[in-house]
Formats: sequence, structure tokens, C-alpha cells
Amino acid sequence: MGDVFQFMNVQRNPGEKLPAELRRRKFIEIYTPLDAHDADEQAGRCLSCGNPYCEWECPVHNYIPNWLKLVTEGKLFEAAELSHKTNSLPEICGRVCPQDRLCEGSCTLNQGGFGAVSIGSVEKYITDEAFKAGWRPDMSKVVWTDRKVAVIGAGPAGLGCADVLVRNGVKPVVFDRYEEIGGLLTFGIPEFKLEKSVVARRREIMEGMGVEFRLGVEIGRDISIDTLLGEYDAVFMGMGAYQYMKGGFAGEALPGVMEALPFLINNVRQSLGTLKDEAPVSMEGKRVVVLGGGDTAMDCNRTSIRQGAKRVICAYRRDEANMPGSRREVGNAREEGVEFLWNRQPVAIEAAADGSLRLKLAETRLGEPDAKGRRSAEVVSGSEQVIECDHVIIAFGFQAERQSWFDGALIATDERGRTRAAEKQLYKFQTSNPKVFAGGDQVRGADLVVRAVFEGRQAAEGMLAYLKVW
Repeated sequence: MGDVFQFMNVQRNPGEKLPAELRRRKFIEIYTPLDAHDADEQAGRCLSCGNPYCEWECPVHNYIPNWLKLVTEGKLFEAAELSHKTNSLPEICGRVCPQDRLCEGSCTLNQGGFGAVSIGSVEKYITDEAFKAGWRPDMSKVVWTDRKVAVIGAGPAGLGCADVLVRNGVKPVVFDRYEEIGGLLTFGIPEFKLEKSVVARRREIMEGMGVEFRLGVEIGRDISIDTLLGEYDAVFMGMGAYQYMKGGFAGEALPGVMEALPFLINNVRQSLGTLKDEAPVSMEGKRVVVLGGGDTAMDCNRTSIRQGAKRVICAYRRDEANMPGSRREVGNAREEGVEFLWNRQPVAIEAAADGSLRLKLAETRLGEPDAKGRRSAEVVSGSEQVIECDHVIIAFGFQAERQSWFDGALIATDERGRTRAAEKQLYKFQTSNPKVFAGGDQVRGADLVVRAVFEGRQAAEGMLAYLKVW
């Protein structure tokens, strides 16, 4: 139990980080979990601000100071219950959220130079330990209705939606084309950030609550949208953003050039033993260049290192200060042996006679800010250089994709393929088809896991109102 000055006497502790040499060889989470003593100390550092900036910066608006206080009081189950009131996946967000840019970044202690409360690590601790001790969501007071909803996509938006629906007596049936739940949580995020046993446990918890999963089922191939609209009272779409963004330069289709997501999915499936007819991909002994500066690029960098790559270079068209990814992930990648080339833009990829690749990069300088305030990268004339490598992995980001069955279902999208489903309307996140709702990356474009959870939960509230359950 900490006193009011604990933040001065106890240092920030997010959990011990495994040595880089060990991390380079293993696909395991790199931060060791807090024990009860460390969690109590970190929670006790919270100042209980009257206007908690951490809570405002959290996309799901977690009751952070409140559950930190419950931890200091030894009330683990109560902390888990409170944590789940705002977040359907707290143990996952505790692992993958960029806390340095959100809650911890706005922590008063961080602003004062004392080091933020380790909010993410405590959030992870609460749910992990509560589950181990036997805590489960209390469904005893749920009044079941005769309503049922089809949820398309078992990613964070779909899981958030299903969680709110089932707690309000509506039966969710979740369809997903992959063989496991989680979407990119399972197949896009490597195990050194999120071990897949964590997602498997969440599936077990949700099935115990009454959520039904139908996996390996793709809408438009295995079952039609018309069937769902006919058999269910409403439909939620949370299919995410999987269409990768191309660079538009020569050589992108050459052998040895890979898209980020298929590379990451292949690696996870190797770990899960679910590759089936797909050939395993390995960067062992290879010279790899990853193009991009976001968290997906860092995942590709660090996966290549663990697969035994001879050399991994990450090239990004802006400088380090203007990169979109988490500073923490860049730091981890650098510690593990990734080399960075800032202010470099790909011009072309050519095939060498021996089957290797020649990547042409041009230097850039930052110009005037664009419409979003980001400074544009301008190519410096005559600055081209060539890097010889075996593989180039393109990680420029992802965008939502309009499905072929949208027209028949009267589902409108914008010019970028994002489903139109506004939050501020009579029924939150309702699409142009009144019976269909949507949220997450499919609506906003590729973004954070925690924002997808929030929009899935908000869409569920819109559906409950539409179904007259609320």
C-alpha cells in the first residue's frame, strides 16, 4: 500500500524486459509480467488526479485510477470487473496498445518527469491474475431475449460487439474466415507482442458467456449475406482492413518481394501448426529490407530477426521523429539488431542475375505539412543508392476493402472503400442498410486495436437500441 509520495520513492516498472540476445531467438512476449508486489507498487504510484488525463486519452475511456486503487486494496476481482465495464479485451490491450502515446503518455507523472504509472502492465496483470484465480464475467443476472445477431469478423471490433450483445441477452454468432478467433490479433501480431494462448483463453471465456463462433466461414463464399439478413435480427460487420497499400514503383511483383501481412500470417501459422497447403516462409540467412515506418513494419523487422535473417534493414521515407509507429517498438527493434535508414524512399526493385534483388532508394527531405499536418517527403534529385538483398517486405499499411456483396446488401462505402457507418446518428454505427451495423478498421481505416474494440462496443449499443432491447 503506497503513500502519497510513493511516486517519488518507487520507479516506473513496466516489467523486466528480456535481454535482446535472448529475444532474437524466441517468439515469446518480451516483457515479464508484474507480480502482486510490483503491481501494487505501480498502482500505488497513481496520484488519483481529479481530472484524469489518462482516462480521457484512453480510446475506451477506462476507469484507470479506479482500478489502480482497487489493486492497492487487494481487490483483484473487483478490479477485473471494473476493467471489463469499458474494455472487452483488457489483457490484450495491456499488451499491444501504444500506451506511450495514449494513457501513459498523458499521465501526470510522465508530464512531470517522474515516469508514468505502468498502466498497461497493471491492466494486463489484473485480468491475467483474475482469470488464474477463477474470476469469470458474471452472467447470472442476464435476462435472455429471443434476439440473435450475426457478427462478421472475430477481430477486436467483432469481439467487442459480441461482448456487449451477450451481456444484454442477445445471442451473438460470430463468423470468421480464419481458423482461429482474433483477426489480426492472432494472425497479424507476432507472439513476441501477444502470445496466442492469450487469445485462445479469451475465446474460451466468451464461449462460456454464450458467444458462438463459426470459424473458417467466409461471407460471400460459404454463406451469403442474404442468408444472414434472413436468419438474424441484425448483422454487425467488423472485417477490418486487410488490403495492403502499394508503393507504385517498378518491381513490386518480383519474386522475393512480399507483402507484410501474408508474411506475418505465414509465420503465425507455422507456430500454430496450421499452414496446411501453404509453404513455410523463412528469412534464415537472408538479407532483408522492410519498407515502412509503422508498427507492422516493426513486426516484420523483428520477425525476420527471429527467423535468423543475416541482416535486416528498415527504410522509411521520413525521419524518426515523424514515423507513425510506436517509439517503444522502434527501440525494441533497434536493440534486437535492426538497422534503420531514415529519409529513404523506394524508387524501383530489380532482379539480379543470381536471383537476388537490387533495391533502389532515393534520399528525401521533409517539405511542407500536408492536410493532416504531416510534413511531406520530397525526393532529393540525384540521390539514388542501391541495396542488394534477398527479400523486400512492403509494409506501407492497410486499407478497408469493399466486398463484392456490398451492392446487393445496399451497403455504402466512401471513396477509400471504408464502410459508411457514423457514430452520431439515431442508431450508432448503423450503415445504409438499417439492419446492418459496422465498426473498427472497416469504418475508420487501419487503426489501433483499442479503437476497434470501442467502436464494436458502441455499435452493439446502437444495435440494442435498434432491436428495442434497450
